[in-house]
Amino acid sequence: MAIFKQKIVWIGTLIVLIVLVVFGAAMMGSVLGAKPKEVPVALVVLDQPAELPGGGTLAVGEMLKEKLTSNAQLPIAWTVVGSEAEARKGLDDRQYYGAMIVPADLSSGVASLASAAPKPATVKIIANEGWNTQAATVVKQGLAQAMRLAGAELSKTTLEQIGAQTQQVSVTTASALLSPIVVQEETMHAVGVNNASGNAPGLLTQIMWMGSLVSALILFFAGGAAIKAGSRRPAAIVWQPVAGIVLTGLASAFLVWEASSWYGMELAEATQTWLFLWLAGAAFYMIQAALLNWIGMPAMAILVLLMFFSMPMLNMAPEFLSTASHDWIYAWTPLRFAAVGLREVMYFGGMDAVSSNAAVLWSVGGGFLLLLIGSGWKRMKPKTQELPTPEAA
Repeated sequence: MAIFKQKIVWIGTLIVLIVLVVFGAAMMGSVLGAKPKEVPVALVVLDQPAELPGGGTLAVGEMLKEKLTSNAQLPIAWTVVGSEAEARKGLDDRQYYGAMIVPADLSSGVASLASAAPKPATVKIIANEGWNTQAATVVKQGLAQAMRLAGAELSKTTLEQIGAQTQQVSVTTASALLSPIVVQEETMHAVGVNNASGNAPGLLTQIMWMGSLVSALILFFAGGAAIKAGSRRPAAIVWQPVAGIVLTGLASAFLVWEASSWYGMELAEATQTWLFLWLAGAAFYMIQAALLNWIGMPAMAILVLLMFFSMPMLNMAPEFLSTASHDWIYAWTPLRFAAVGLREVMYFGGMDAVSSNAAVLWSVGGGFLLLLIGSGWKRMKPKTQELPTPEAA
């Protein structure tokens, strides 16, 4: 039992607890409490009211619009737009995770259920899969469930109307009443084959961060060795970003080739994916190398924690995150700008689709490049000279 009297045992136990708390918060804190809220979706209502045989009009489109927009259980923030083309443009511009299109003949189709020739109408649900697969799935499932409930309510109302006129229902009418509104699903900006269900941009970003970090460490040690060998510190530092850009370019090219050749990842824009990944890797390298040259090896703790806190959020829609996770980490982490930019390149048409994320990476990379070069003139602690011993004197 003497081992328990050693201070290192209790200090080690405390360190283990601290590590579990920190990495538990990093890996689970932002994920376990995640839930969708106010997911932006476009709503297009083109429906025209239909005349009923017994008099009056039926406006199913307006009824659906009211029910959907007032349903607090749906985690959706609706934006009513005037046309399907406008909704599709919003999907291309990454404004919405999905859209619902209510056609012009919806009311006439529902009204025809009580006739001898029923023609159920089709409502279209469009999922913007490339922008975020998880959010697109929530949109599809939530809207499909809402339409099933609305269809069941319409079937009941129509059946009551038919029952007031006759006690018999034809087989054709009964079949139409089972699905008064047919839901047609469409996917825009599909993620392709072997893309980790749309999570490939986040995976590539994480791997590139690690590759850049290894490059920064190698060149940091190489610079230190050059200084010890007699090189001036500014010269040894200036060559680090040059070599780092070359290394990250080679690493990003190999990573794209590895993903497509070894693992069959479908890349519609392979060259442009490489170019953007190179930009992200170079920006990562500048951050890492600048911190290493200013702080030294203690900077590794900062860089590792930044990676672990950022990783769980890279493939999540911001609408799923808690306020604390969004504001304290997601809003500023450089890995997020790389992952979102890669998503734009891979699923929305290449470098032409990249928005402000590329500008952020250029700015961050440039700022840390200046810091890295500035570390060449950092004052170093003077080396202590050993006093001669009496024997040497």
